[in-house]
Amino acid sequence: MSAIKILIVEDEPLIARNIAMYLRNHDYEVSGIAHDPDEALYQLKWNPPDFAILDINLEAEQDGIQIGEYIHRNCFIPFVFLTSYSDKSTLERAKQTSPHGFIVKPFNEKTLYATIEIALANHAANANRHVPELVLDRLNSDLLAPLTDREFEVLRLLYAGKTNQQIAADLYIAINTLKKHINNAYFKLDVTSRTTAVAKLRELMVR
Repeated sequence: MSAIKILIVEDEPLIARNIAMYLRNHDYEVSGIAHDPDEALYQLKWNPPDFAILDINLEAEQDGIQIGEYIHRNCFIPFVFLTSYSDKSTLERAKQTSPHGFIVKPFNEKTLYATIEIALANHAANANRHVPELVLDRLNSDLLAPLTDREFEVLRLLYAGKTNQQIAADLYIAINTLKKHINNAYFKLDVTSRTTAVAKLRELMVR
């Protein structure tokens, strides 16, 4: 429950498995792997991720850009495109969906990780631009079980788009300790994922 959940939309199984391996190496959770648009839309609706990686060319009637458009209109999560196609027309279509990154194949683990890290931070900065900063007393006034100072620190960094590894490094704590704090905070907020936690925090701050 504490990990960032990422949906992989990729029609080549080997590439999808490699992406999944890279993500797990960095403490991300793979919420699902979709090899076609129908499965991608099903996952987005019924197993919502916190982030999506979308291959553009899916050898189907719909492509990854159309899935990106669906996410942009219906899901409040960041996503990046992964593709072999970097021509001008593809880039122009992709830009219209407001993605948070664009990775051209072939790529490596470091490139993927850096792109996700930047995308999460940029998405959070844009989303929080018109929302008050988090205040512990204000949050606790609406919660049955108050957040501790440490849980609030963790949520503040999570709210800013930091990855679990970044939060652990910033607070000088082990990943397993961080996960306990995240799970405790989620329980108090009555949420089950990063996306729903951030949404709940925004809701509490604008009341």
